[in-house]
Amino acid sequence: MRLSSIGVRNVARNKFRNTLTIVGVGIAILTFVLLQTVLVSWTSAAKYAAQDRVATRHKVSFIMTMPLRYGQEILQVPGVTKSMYASWFGAKDAKHPNEFFATIAVQTETFFDVYDEIVVNSSETQSWRETKKGAIVGDVLAKKLGWKVGDRIRLQGTIYPGDWEFVISGIYTAKRRSIDRSTLFFHYDYMNDAIPQRMKDKIGWIVSRIQDPSQAANISTAIDRHFEERDIQTLSQSERALNTSFLGMVSTVLKALDLVSGVIMVIMLLILGNTIAMGVRERTHEYGVMRAIGFLPKHIAGFVFGEAMFIGTLGGLFGVGLAYPLVEQGVGRFIEENMGGFFPYFRIELGTIVTALVLSLLLGFLAAGLPAYRAAKLNVVDSLRRVG
Repeated sequence: MRLSSIGVRNVARNKFRNTLTIVGVGIAILTFVLLQTVLVSWTSAAKYAAQDRVATRHKVSFIMTMPLRYGQEILQVPGVTKSMYASWFGAKDAKHPNEFFATIAVQTETFFDVYDEIVVNSSETQSWRETKKGAIVGDVLAKKLGWKVGDRIRLQGTIYPGDWEFVISGIYTAKRRSIDRSTLFFHYDYMNDAIPQRMKDKIGWIVSRIQDPSQAANISTAIDRHFEERDIQTLSQSERALNTSFLGMVSTVLKALDLVSGVIMVIMLLILGNTIAMGVRERTHEYGVMRAIGFLPKHIAGFVFGEAMFIGTLGGLFGVGLAYPLVEQGVGRFIEENMGGFFPYFRIELGTIVTALVLSLLLGFLAAGLPAYRAAKLNVVDSLRRVG
C-alpha cells in the first residue's frame, strides 16, 4: 500500500462529514464558475471585436444623432473601404411586452460588407433586400418569440411611435462572439420614409471597415478631423476600444464579481480547513502509534495533505459536473435569450474549468497546511495517551 493512499482512505472514515464538505466545496466551485463565466461573457464583445472596424458617433453623446450625409462622406477618409450607418429604433412586440430586444435600422446595401460575421443564406438575403418592410432577426430571438421566415409581425415604436409592420425575411447566425443574436435589423429607408420631416435624414452611428487594422487609431483621428469644422463633430474609435470604454462604465461591477468569487473561495478554505483539523484531532492517537512504529513527521503530514487534497479534488469535480447542466445549459440559455445585448455568447470557457479544478486542489493543499504542521509536530508520548 502506498503511503499516499492511507490519507485518501481516511476520507471514508467519516462519510457524512466529508460528504457535506465535498458538497460545500462543489457549490463554491460552481459559484466560482458561474461568476467567472459572467465576467468572460461580459467582456467577450471587446475580446472578439473585429480589429478592422471603426465606429463613429456624435462627439457629445451616443444618443445624439448625426446628419445622414456623414455616412457617405466618411468614405472620403483615406483608409476607409466600406461604411454602414445605423440608428437605434426602439420597439416592443405587443404579444411579448416584457421581452426586450434591440431593433436597429441599418443601411442595407453595405450591411453585410461591414458585418461579414453575420450569416444569412443567399435566398433570405435577397428577399430582405427586395422587401421594404423586411427584417432579419437573430436565431436566438426567433426561437424565443416563435418567429419564422415569412411571418408578419407588428412592433410598437417607442422612439418612433406607432405600429410598425415587418416581414421576417431571414434568420441570421454569427461566426464570431461579438454579435448579439437577439437583434432585429431592418431597412433604414423604411423608417426614414415614414417618420416626421424634423426627424428625417438623421443617423445614430456609422461603422466603417478599414484597410489596415494597425492604423485604426490614426484613421479614427482622421475621421474626426474630417468633421471637426462642422456644426456636429464626431468621436471615432476602433470597435474594440468602443466596447472596452463601455466596459469601463461597469468596471466596478466586474471588480465586485471578482471580489465575491474570491471571498467564496476563502470561506470554503476555512470550512475545509476545519474539517481536516477535526479529522486530525480524532486520529491523534493513531498518529502517535504510527510515529512509535517508525513513521516520520513528513509521513504524517503527507497523510493529512493527501486527505485534504483528495476532498478538494472531489469537490472540484462535483462542482464542475454541476456547472455544465446548470450554468451552460440552464442559466446560460436563459441569459442568451433574455440578455443577449450584454451577453451574446454565454458559455463556460475551458480556461475557467481548468482554473476551477486547480483552485479546488489548491484549496485542499492550503486547508491542510496548519493541521498537517500540527500533526507532524505531535509528541509521541502525548499522542499515545490521548484517546478520541
